[in-house]
Amino acid sequence: MTTIADERAARLAGQPLHVTGPKPGLAAGTVGTVRDVWAHRELLDMLIRRELKARYKDSTLGFLWSLLRPLAMLLIYYIALGKFLGAARAVPSFAIFIYTGLTAWGLFSETVTTGTGSIVGNAGLIKKVYLPREIFPLASLGSSLFNFAIQLVVLFTATIVAGQVPTGIRWLYLPLALAVIIVWALAWSLLLSAVNVFLRDVQYLVEIALMIAMWASPIVYAWHQVASTVHSDTIKSLYLANPVTLAVLGFQRVFWVGGDSQLSPGGLAGSLWIALAVGAVLVLVAQRVFARLQGNFAQEL
Repeated sequence: MTTIADERAARLAGQPLHVTGPKPGLAAGTVGTVRDVWAHRELLDMLIRRELKARYKDSTLGFLWSLLRPLAMLLIYYIALGKFLGAARAVPSFAIFIYTGLTAWGLFSETVTTGTGSIVGNAGLIKKVYLPREIFPLASLGSSLFNFAIQLVVLFTATIVAGQVPTGIRWLYLPLALAVIIVWALAWSLLLSAVNVFLRDVQYLVEIALMIAMWASPIVYAWHQVASTVHSDTIKSLYLANPVTLAVLGFQRVFWVGGDSQLSPGGLAGSLWIALAVGAVLVLVAQRVFARLQGNFAQEL
């Protein structure tokens, strides 16, 4: 036994030293992280599959739960706000309108929520082996995109059933709005997942912040209702400075065909491009903060 252990130690001693861990510098560090993640792409795919399976493990309906939750929210909002409070009278095609907003918002909120707890939730794996830690928030993003794709199919089917199929150049808003959600959700996931290792209260603050942010976006009410109520251009500009608000409006521009006659903010495409550029910069900053903090992950976990 001792001989086998000695032989193994001798083989390991003969191997060249491979430096692991994040590389310093903005450009070199970012490029190095991207290469690391790409080299572990099979592991990323496995983590996404594991997260999806673990979420619905031992449940009878399985992936159908990813569909039932937003449908339940749609039913609640449609009856409570649309019918009882009369919102459906002011917003045409209210069901499609509200489900469009919930689909876009669901991708953002699910990515940020699961991404925030992704490092702490994989503490056992992180303490045992080295691998790019960014892979865990990315796995959360991947599983959220899977659920989003299911809801998007349902949304498109609903437009067919309602006879309001989106056509033409309005589809150009979909990849742009989707990209805005992805970069901003990824940036917050990277940043908050790292901070959550040291301050566990962050995950609870995220839940409250997301609840407030949802009502600060035109999901259950329309932009023209905001514009007719708020008369200050400054407050309107602040409201439209929220990238999720812009992304939701972009989704509505695609799928909410019944709302074509309603007032919408001008220059939406330009605002989405600006939000995308700012979000991309924020991803770089968040990744650098993440790389700076991850050195102490194993000790804190």
